[in-house]
Amino acid sequence: MVAPLCVVAYGLIRLIGRLDGEYGPGLDWQASHLANLIGLGLLVFVILGMRRLLSPGWGREAAVAVTLVGLVAAVVQFVADIVQGLLAADRPEMSELSREFRSIPGADLAFYQVGPQLLYVGLFVLFAMLAYSRTVPWWSVGVILASSLLPVVSLDLLPISGIGYLVAFVQLRPLLEERQAQPSIA
Repeated sequence: MVAPLCVVAYGLIRLIGRLDGEYGPGLDWQASHLANLIGLGLLVFVILGMRRLLSPGWGREAAVAVTLVGLVAAVVQFVADIVQGLLAADRPEMSELSREFRSIPGADLAFYQVGPQLLYVGLFVLFAMLAYSRTVPWWSVGVILASSLLPVVSLDLLPISGIGYLVAFVQLRPLLEERQAQPSIA
């Protein structure tokens, strides 16, 4: 349950940091990005937990693999943002460092444009698979989709997005506890 709360923290710290008109580099930039980075790290356990709830097969493995590839891409993006924030004296310098990183062949595509989106596509597919198997209710698929799309509309909606993920993820906990009490088949 901590992973989506980290998204809420990221969004709230970001909103507070923008109140003075200067967001990044600085403590607010680092704190918000670190909060989300921790959430991304914890998301590994959520993804692997969803894997345990699904029947074995290539579809499950493909969905988990795509989701984890997206997660790794998002982690690289956030680590790059944190490093750029640490190295830069001001916002223009941070933007220049970001441009330099993104100009590395394939970096923009892998770590900004396509890679991180695979995380959200994967979460949607995993929840759809869980809903199809009647493990979670269908509405949770809609919550995951809405939570993934809200930041596309505006990053100011990140706290609401995190709450949506929390609502969807909270139903996984009792299922995982029940599954953990049973012997593993895959």
